[in-house]
Amino acid sequence: MATGQTRLRGSCLCGLVAYEVPDSFEYSLYCHCSQCRRATGAAAKPFAGIKSDRLTFTNGGDHVMRYGGGTNHDAHCERCGSLLYSLVRNGAYLHITLGTLIDSPSIRPTGHIFVGSKAPWDNICDDLPQFDGFP
Repeated sequence: MATGQTRLRGSCLCGLVAYEVPDSFEYSLYCHCSQCRRATGAAAKPFAGIKSDRLTFTNGGDHVMRYGGGTNHDAHCERCGSLLYSLVRNGAYLHITLGTLIDSPSIRPTGHIFVGSKAPWDNICDDLPQFDGFP
């Protein structure tokens, strides 16, 4: 990490698990796939992608529950269940859920992915590009 680079704080709902990540996300999107809907309980998961070695737990890293395979899984707080991130792309990237960030990142979502499988009641009400899969 470059000297002086802004670090963003994040945590789960109950505060047991806390983390920091540099404000150097490479991309940010809204995912409408059925797995993200079920994991979040929402129409879509807003996330930002960063290389997987960039996240540092500042509290409760040993209280992270992983759901899924080894190089692709979701990470939740074991106490409150908050979805903190998804390890994706064969372990190379984290998709940090934007709702767990305490500090505001400089990046904003630039599109919607997996809209081909979005819920029929989900109306996308912005002009961002829409993709059937991951671009």
